[in-house]
Amino acid sequence: MFDGFDPILLARIQFAFTVSFHFIFPAFSIGLASFLAVLEGLWLWTGRQLYLELFKYWTKIFAVAFAMGVVSGIVMSYQFGTNWAVFSDKAGPVIGPLMAYEVLTAFFLEAGFLGVMLFGMNKVGRGLHFASTLAVAVGTLISATWILSVNSWMQTPVGFEINEAGQFVPGASWWAIVFNPSFPYRLTHTVIAAYLTTAFAVGAVGAWHLLKDRSDPHARKMFSMAMWMAAVMAPVQIFAGDQHGLNTLEHQPAKVMAMEGHYDSHPDGAPLILFGIPNSEERRIDYAVQIPKLSSLILKHDLNAPLAGLDTVPEADQPPVGIVFWSFRMMVSIGMAMLGIGLWSLWARWRGSLYETPWLHRAALAMGPSGFVAVLAGWVTTEVGRQPFTVYGLLRTAESASPLAAPAVGASLVAFVVVYFTVFGFGTWYILRLMRKGAHSGERQITRDAPIRTAGITPGLAQQTEGHP
Repeated sequence: MFDGFDPILLARIQFAFTVSFHFIFPAFSIGLASFLAVLEGLWLWTGRQLYLELFKYWTKIFAVAFAMGVVSGIVMSYQFGTNWAVFSDKAGPVIGPLMAYEVLTAFFLEAGFLGVMLFGMNKVGRGLHFASTLAVAVGTLISATWILSVNSWMQTPVGFEINEAGQFVPGASWWAIVFNPSFPYRLTHTVIAAYLTTAFAVGAVGAWHLLKDRSDPHARKMFSMAMWMAAVMAPVQIFAGDQHGLNTLEHQPAKVMAMEGHYDSHPDGAPLILFGIPNSEERRIDYAVQIPKLSSLILKHDLNAPLAGLDTVPEADQPPVGIVFWSFRMMVSIGMAMLGIGLWSLWARWRGSLYETPWLHRAALAMGPSGFVAVLAGWVTTEVGRQPFTVYGLLRTAESASPLAAPAVGASLVAFVVVYFTVFGFGTWYILRLMRKGAHSGERQITRDAPIRTAGITPGLAQQTEGHP
């Protein structure tokens, strides 16, 4: 069936497919774990029952998303051995220990305390339960740290030596590998993206229920907290993205050239191309809508600063311009839309109409999936922009693949597509079903269980929680 296909291309498509499915779940669970820690902390601090009910509501959703993230992530590690054995052999001495550290620190921390967080509220003291929630939240951040360190080293490899077998091996210091030049920027940009992804998912749920009942206290609180996060973190993310872009220009200039659509060099200031159609055959952007010299101002902080184009890069080392060009614009456009929603919410909040502005609620509902789309677009920009290398500038993708036949890779790709859409499609449907019910649907059960729920809480705090919405 797949005779005549390029096995390396099929292997790349397979890894891209599985990692795209995987990425959306950690992007959600990283932010959601921190959100749960904030909710439980606010409940313990204020004694308001509302925060506890929201905590229990979002804990169910977190459990499903976390489980799907773990399952989808396990598959990718096997692909290093099946489809990318040469890469694993050559880069394994560097990336293998970093990935092992992720398991030994983050995954064990998450797995060790996740059960307490999910099932231990009525079995352990409130202090230990809150500590468990914090441990899970910290674990997700540590996991992101190690994984992004691995990915960043592949983008900006430093601190290594090459032995006689052609393998990358650690040099004098592991810290140079861990804290490689792009790591701080990539970590900051990705973690903020995860928080914004969660904020807009939570905001969409709150908006959905506000459109049905503006007086719903759970919906009001969800929407308010989400809009605060959007208003604060969206401009921070734009600044972090700008700094990340400047770092990329320094270490991976060809990627930035593809992102900007600069086929040609501009000695007297480069334009910012807003939209257009990349034409790689003619090496130009057709129907370009551009602002003169603005790209030089953004990247060099000088309107007349020269910017090199892809005409200075050997054709064999150039990334695919079309994909990188459009994925970058998709990410930036969503980021600007997030900023707009955040500013709109601040205006509505200042006017006292945050919960009485249905068009804001509709916009927030429409933006619910935007974070997931943005992180995928950012991942495509990063990874496709690194091509044609797996270890940037040192190991080509064509030299990294296992010697597999196209039918073998194609058959496993079809199997992944069928299984993933079935399993994770059902999981996503279940999460959406939980979101549709709303936190108020479990309010009666929580009230009936009040004597059990408040076990271990001082009588004064238990009395304070009674009567709160």
